[in-house]
Amino acid sequence: MDSVPSPSSSAELLFRPRQLRDLVRGVPWLSALDDDEVDALLAASEVRHLKSHEWLFRQDAPAHWLYIVISGVVRLVRDTIDGRQATIRCVERGGPLGQLSMVSSEGVYLYSTEALRRTHVLAIPAPRCRALMDTHPACRAEFMSRLALELTERLEDMALLTQADAMARLVSYILRQLPGSRAKGPRVVRLTIPKRWLAAQLAMTPETLSRLLGKLRDSGAINIDRQRLVVLDEQKLRDTLLTDD
Repeated sequence: MDSVPSPSSSAELLFRPRQLRDLVRGVPWLSALDDDEVDALLAASEVRHLKSHEWLFRQDAPAHWLYIVISGVVRLVRDTIDGRQATIRCVERGGPLGQLSMVSSEGVYLYSTEALRRTHVLAIPAPRCRALMDTHPACRAEFMSRLALELTERLEDMALLTQADAMARLVSYILRQLPGSRAKGPRVVRLTIPKRWLAAQLAMTPETLSRLLGKLRDSGAINIDRQRLVVLDEQKLRDTLLTDD
C-alpha cells in the first residue's frame, strides 16, 4: 500500500488541523518545530484510512512515507528467515511508524505493519522528515536519542522472550507497561489490543495468556475490568518473578 498513496478525503474531515498539529508535536523529535513548520509539514501530508487487517506497508519496500497513528491499532511484524512472522509490538494513537527506515542505508522499511481494526494514520513524506533533521540539529539529536531508546526496548523484548517461563514473560511485560507515576495506589495498564496479538507478542497461546491473567487475578495482584488491567499489589506481582509457575 505504501507505494500507492491512498488518501481519504472524507477521513481528513474527521480531524481538525489543531488535532493534527498536536499529533505531530507529540512525536518527540518533531516537537521543537514552530507553527509554520508544522503547517508546512501537514500541507505535504495526508490522512489515510485502513480497514481491519489491511497492510499499511511491507518489510523491505521502499520507505517513501513515515506515519503517525491517529486512531486505531497497528501491529508491527518482522518476517523471519524461516518464513514465519514475528509480532514485534502494537502501536496506538500518537505512535510513529517507519522511523527506523530513516537510518536504513537501503531506504526500506525494516518491518511490516497491519491495522488490527479500522485505523487512521497521518502519512508524512520521508524526504521532508530527512530535510528537517538536516536543518534542525535539535530534531536530529532527539531522533538519535529516541533511536537509542527504541534499540534498548527491542533488546528488552529479546531478553523477555528468552525467559522460558510464560508467567515471567507476562509479568515482565505488565511491569514495563506501568505508568511512571510515583503516586500511591493502584496503577492501570490498558489492554486495548486483541488478546491473540498480545499473546503472539509474548510467545504464548491466547489460552495460556487468559489462564495466567486469571492466576494473577486470583492471587490478588491484579484486577481486570474489560480493557483495564489494574495492578493492585505491585510487590506481589514482582514476587511472582521469583517463584516457579
